[in-house]
Amino acid sequence: MYINSGYLHNSLLDFKDKTRPLVVGSCGTYRLIKQPRLPTYRPKGRIDYQLLYIASGKGHFFLDNKEEIIDAGHMILYRPREMQKYIYYGTDQTEVYWVHFTGNRVKNILKEYHLFESASVIQVGNSPEYHQMFRKMIQELQLTKPHYEEYLSLLLNELFLLISRHHPESSRQNRYLQKEMELAAQFFNEHFTEEISIEDYSASRHMSTCWFIRNFKRYHNLTPMQYILNLRITNAKTLLRTTTYSVSEVASIVGYDNPLYFSRLFKKQVGIPPSDFRNQAVPPDDFIHNKKP
Repeated sequence: MYINSGYLHNSLLDFKDKTRPLVVGSCGTYRLIKQPRLPTYRPKGRIDYQLLYIASGKGHFFLDNKEEIIDAGHMILYRPREMQKYIYYGTDQTEVYWVHFTGNRVKNILKEYHLFESASVIQVGNSPEYHQMFRKMIQELQLTKPHYEEYLSLLLNELFLLISRHHPESSRQNRYLQKEMELAAQFFNEHFTEEISIEDYSASRHMSTCWFIRNFKRYHNLTPMQYILNLRITNAKTLLRTTTYSVSEVASIVGYDNPLYFSRLFKKQVGIPPSDFRNQAVPPDDFIHNKKP
């Protein structure tokens, strides 16, 4: 049997660490060559998380008291205190990578990448990139170069990102999310001068308002209302600089019936009132006199 592994601070004990977002405790690989079997049984589990990657062959896992044969190209996640029982057989020529980790943001990180939401086993395919990521983590734990702990957390986070991109279910979710957020941005660009209800828009797309706002911000780095406000202020600045419309007319054009409210918003966003913004030095040729947009 071939084995290669590394442990944080050379300790084989599992641990819980809530002081940092993500901490790699250990990482390693097994490859059965002549060993007939390699069983693992932890009735009370571990106090950290464990991620297993079946690189070749197969593993026999007992999940929910039922034996499941997991083929190469799958990853299995064990959460803290979750019973672990699995066996690798030499006849299967099994090769497995594993990493143990902890931290105060593990749940959120897995949720952000849509990983292991509905099952503890996911299909990820057999990519050389996975092998490289695990080997890098093993090496970092063994060499303990400067700042290796921080680098380990970055490597594990990169592994999660890689899994998310390769995981079919996650890919479908990402494509759906991308399509919906791009449609929303297009709608706001076409209708920002009108009164827009975020609740009505999300309902028209069969989405909850909270889900829509959260994912719109995740995709565009702005909430829907911030996005609309940016569109209005940006276009107001263009009108103030390139036309002779009054401040009240500009306010109405970009979607505000109350010019005083518009002026307050404009000053808050730009730092100066609309009239002062217009009075800043602008070449005369920049104005389009009395030309309606």
